[in-house]
Amino acid sequence: MRISVVLGHPKVGSFNHAIAEATVEELVRNGHDVYFHDLYLEKFDPILPYSEIPKGAPVDPAVQMHCDEIASAEGIVIVHPNWWGQPPAILKGWVDRVIRPGIAYEFLEGDGGEGVPVGLLKAKCALVFNTSNTPEERELAAFGDPLETLWKNCVFGLCGVPNVYRKTYSVVVTSTPEERRSWLADVREIVDKHFPP
Repeated sequence: MRISVVLGHPKVGSFNHAIAEATVEELVRNGHDVYFHDLYLEKFDPILPYSEIPKGAPVDPAVQMHCDEIASAEGIVIVHPNWWGQPPAILKGWVDRVIRPGIAYEFLEGDGGEGVPVGLLKAKCALVFNTSNTPEERELAAFGDPLETLWKNCVFGLCGVPNVYRKTYSVVVTSTPEERRSWLADVREIVDKHFPP
C-alpha cells in the first residue's frame, strides 16, 4: 500500500518525531511504500493564497506534489501536538492547501458549494497520533475533544476516508523514558493493526 505520513512539529528530536519515525519504520517493515513529510523541515508554506482556492486552480509545485501523493495514498498517518485544541498552524495550512477541491472532495453538479461534498480520497484508513501536556481527564472535562471532531468528521470523514483512528499520548512533559518506550510500542501496534503486512 501507498501510505502518506505527515509530521507537524517544529523541534527535531521531539517525541512527535519519535512517533513519526516509529510509524515509518513499521510501515516499511510491513512492506508498504511510504511518502514521509516533515512539514517544518521542508519549510512548507501554510499560507493559502486566494488564487489557489478555486477547483483546478494552478498551485505551487511543492503543493502539487503533496496533492498528488494524498490523492493516491491508500492510507494516511498524521502526527502533531495538541496546541490550543488544534494542530500547529503549519499543519492547518497543509490542510488548507492540500485537502482541496478536485483532490480530496468535490461538490455534485449543480451544487454551488452549499451542499455536502463527495469525498475523493482513496485512503480507507487514517491514523492521527497526538501528544499533549494536559491530563486526558482534564482535557475532556474542560475542552471536550476538538481534535477528534476536526480529523474524523471535518477532514477525513468529509473527504471519504471511512476508518479514522486517533490516539493521544500524555502527559509528555513529565513522562519517563519507560512511558515513552511504552507509547512507541503502542504506536507500532496501532500501525500494525491498521496497516498489516
